[in-house]
Amino acid sequence: MFSLWVAFIIGVVEGLTEFLPVSSTGHMILVGNMLEFTGDKAETFEVVIQLGAILAVAIIYWRRVLRLFGWRDSQAPAAGSGSARRLNLLHIGLAIVPALGLAFVFRDYIKLLFMPETVVIGLIAGGIFMMIGEKQQPAITAGDMDQLTYRQSFFIGMAQCLSLWPGFSRSGATIAGGMLAGASRAAAADFTFLIAIPVMCAATGYELLKNAGTMTAGDIGFLAVGFVVAFVVALLAVVTFIKLVGKLKLTYFSYYRFALAAIVLIYMYTIGFPG
Repeated sequence: MFSLWVAFIIGVVEGLTEFLPVSSTGHMILVGNMLEFTGDKAETFEVVIQLGAILAVAIIYWRRVLRLFGWRDSQAPAAGSGSARRLNLLHIGLAIVPALGLAFVFRDYIKLLFMPETVVIGLIAGGIFMMIGEKQQPAITAGDMDQLTYRQSFFIGMAQCLSLWPGFSRSGATIAGGMLAGASRAAAADFTFLIAIPVMCAATGYELLKNAGTMTAGDIGFLAVGFVVAFVVALLAVVTFIKLVGKLKLTYFSYYRFALAAIVLIYMYTIGFPG
């Protein structure tokens, strides 16, 4: 059984990076390799604890989630107002089906990419895509996510497919994709965090079912520690990070990604990852 300290450290990394367009999966792969935490169980662990961070988003967006299922509350936009509620379950479906479909079909091939070398490629490629989204954004037609069209939602869903490459970043791909589709940075960020809930629930459920036979009592405790730590850290950070992503240009995060890729390359060719 892996040390519970490993679960704690990676849980902190996940909680801090899930809501920034820097690739939480990429960070967990890099840290996991440094801690010699690799293999099938490590990959399952990394997916499962992401659900802990996503639950933090579910708490922040609980009103929005319930509205999708027809619940009305005093904070919902009034019918006929300039920001009348338009977002519905079809928008969510169009945004999540492409990536979930590809992930289901190519899961085994995607798992082969969970290594530092491919993360470096993803960091660089994702950074470039984010810069393109920032610099090539057309006229904004969706100032908030209630104004997103079905076409824009599907475009965001197609952009999310890029995040299946570890290091690319799901939030980075979808925010940049949303901006290229004519959504404001804030609208794209809000929609990104909202669609993360069903995406990660589906991914976590699938991983648990797929690997249920290989889990032991010790593994369950290890998963629980990572899950809880990721949830608590994300809950403390989510409000600040959501505001940060909605205001800062994606270019700044691209610079961070390029710097991290350079540091990882230097580390790989000097010190080298264990094993």
